[in-house]
Amino acid sequence: MPAKSKAQQMAAGAALAAKRGEKKVGELKGASKSMYKSMDEKELDKMASTKRKGKPKHASS
Repeated sequence: MPAKSKAQQMAAGAALAAKRGEKKVGELKGASKSMYKSMDEKELDKMASTKRKGKPKHASS
């Protein structure tokens, strides 16, 4: 599942770093914290590696 916005991609990247032990889980907030809990490393990697070109800063509701 590719990221729909830059913000979503960045949150996935933070959650992925925590999954890999590069960042403390306690430092996560909001979307990155829920992604950490609900997604596995493979899903987070796929979302975080989405190309940014043409993505909005935030996904519209």
